Amino acid sequence: MIDLSQLPTSEPIMETIADVEAFEKTPLTEQFPYTDSYNLIMASANRFGEKAALEFLLQGLPDEPAQTVSFAELGAQITRTANLLHELGVTATDAVSIVLPILPQTHYAIWGAQAAGISNPINPMLEAEHIAEIVTAANAKIVICLAQSEHSDINEKVRAAVSECPGVTTLLEVNIPGLCNPQSAALTKGNFDILDFDTAIARMDGSSLSSGRKFSPEQKAAYFHTGGTTGRPKLAQLTHGNMAFLGQLMQIYTAHMERHTVLCGLPLFHIYGCIIQGVAAFAVGYRIVLMTPAGFRSPVAMKNFWNHIERFQVKQFSAVPTVLMALADIPVGDTDISSLTNINSGAAPLSLPFELSFEKNFDVAVGNGYGMTETTALISRAPLIQPPGSVGMRIPYSQIRIAHVDGTTVTKDCPLGESGVILVRGPQVFEGYKSNVDNASAWVEDGWFNTGDIGYMDAEGFLYLSGRAKDLIIRSGHNIDPELIEEPLNVHASVVTSIAIGLPDPYAGELPMAYVVKVAGSNATEQELIDHCASSMSERAAIPKRIEFIDAMPLTAVGKIFRPSLRQKISEQVIRELLSENSIDATISSELEKKRGLVLSIDVTDKARIDEVKKLVEGYIFTSEVN
Repeated sequence: MIDLSQLPTSEPIMETIADVEAFEKTPLTEQFPYTDSYNLIMASANRFGEKAALEFLLQGLPDEPAQTVSFAELGAQITRTANLLHELGVTATDAVSIVLPILPQTHYAIWGAQAAGISNPINPMLEAEHIAEIVTAANAKIVICLAQSEHSDINEKVRAAVSECPGVTTLLEVNIPGLCNPQSAALTKGNFDILDFDTAIARMDGSSLSSGRKFSPEQKAAYFHTGGTTGRPKLAQLTHGNMAFLGQLMQIYTAHMERHTVLCGLPLFHIYGCIIQGVAAFAVGYRIVLMTPAGFRSPVAMKNFWNHIERFQVKQFSAVPTVLMALADIPVGDTDISSLTNINSGAAPLSLPFELSFEKNFDVAVGNGYGMTETTALISRAPLIQPPGSVGMRIPYSQIRIAHVDGTTVTKDCPLGESGVILVRGPQVFEGYKSNVDNASAWVEDGWFNTGDIGYMDAEGFLYLSGRAKDLIIRSGHNIDPELIEEPLNVHASVVTSIAIGLPDPYAGELPMAYVVKVAGSNATEQELIDHCASSMSERAAIPKRIEFIDAMPLTAVGKIFRPSLRQKISEQVIRELLSENSIDATISSELEKKRGLVLSIDVTDKARIDEVKKLVEGYIFTSEVN
């Protein structure tokens, strides 16, 4: 077991697969003593005391005073939150839904809810109907949300949602000065009590849990919403053991670093923001700059982004590819960003040409890891030296298996270099979905979780992604279930059938779109069907940006619709349109390769424009060969 008092170490501890294997020779329980998120965070509260845990910027202005929260205060506020929830009747098996932007109170709520019961972070951008579905699926007793604000509709949506959830007894509202309306509680109430969050926790004991709860690693800690169709949200169940493992693992990965500052602009309802920049960051002892309630979505904060890096001497931050795309267009000017050494990109594929360009322009290393909600954010992690195009190597005590799968049966294990479905198991893998219906196809023999992604391994243990077997559309790291789009389309009188796929986009990675077979003689237009979706979909991010009409769907030999063919078709079409807009003549073809997935070949007529074409297509996540 690593001695935390001896940090930092002289060298990184796990940079090769041999290092990982050597580390695993010590049993997991001896290596990592903590088995729950609460006691792990309390250990950091004691260890780091009055040192800053959080710095919160409300507006993201250059010289705006930051609200500082010490580790001791963080621990006390989490404990007070847990004690309030216990007083309100929350037990270890009860859920607390949390609908908040990026705030210090969001951390108090998430980790306090786990100390009392089960936390259920929810995307505040969802519509009221969808929020109600998730709260109901989680069987939440308490909901914590933002108070009424002229800058946000969160409160109105949550009150409308909770009024449809008879199991909810209390609404706790977080009132942020300068953001919220202090008269919020005067709004119309439903059949539930409304309390001011900060006032309510202030009278609680912050030194210990009044419940006297004893934790065990198998106890459920969180329900994370991962998609699902209308009326049946899919909730992933993560345990205290999952949380504690990732937190302590991050202590190992950062053992060679001095304590430093990281910037958080990722939403805390998202697995990466919650785990890697939450419990794991607290376990390490990072100072975390919370860059406004809106995070990377704040125009003001993003305009001043490089200033924040210099002001707080930020060493690292994590982002999705869309954020890096936006930052690439924001000039550094005379700002000194030399403190910044590492950026972690995740949640969606990052184009390799763009990654290399970004590293060169900003003199910073961009690491690509791989994980998902169901694996507590991590499956593989990038060491300091990472082969181009890889997403790192497996984390200790876990296994990655590449195989051909038929249903829930492995038909073949793939040799090195051959692509197959990525299967994973280990202490970071979740307990399963809350609904058994969702578990039916999630697991393969002997407890392997089927990620639904396609990839291959090399001889050094590095993993490479080459496609997706599952049908999710990944928009800026946000997972969209195609059925959310197909359900409303397929009930339209003019639609025979529809298939939703990802529309290639250099900024978002993918945007939602659909191919539609119309009823014979129908005059339905693209806009008519998009408007129909918009009027009946509760998840606004899933509304299709484009609809293409097609005479018949491509089918496999057994009569199933072949989605990869449609992705191939739209990718070629998007690039043709892009080149046409720029008056570039080229021949475009594509191939679905076993190893690299979709590869587009672009034969440019005027060879003098090859570099221009390479620049135009560098943001797309499929591989492009330009000649």
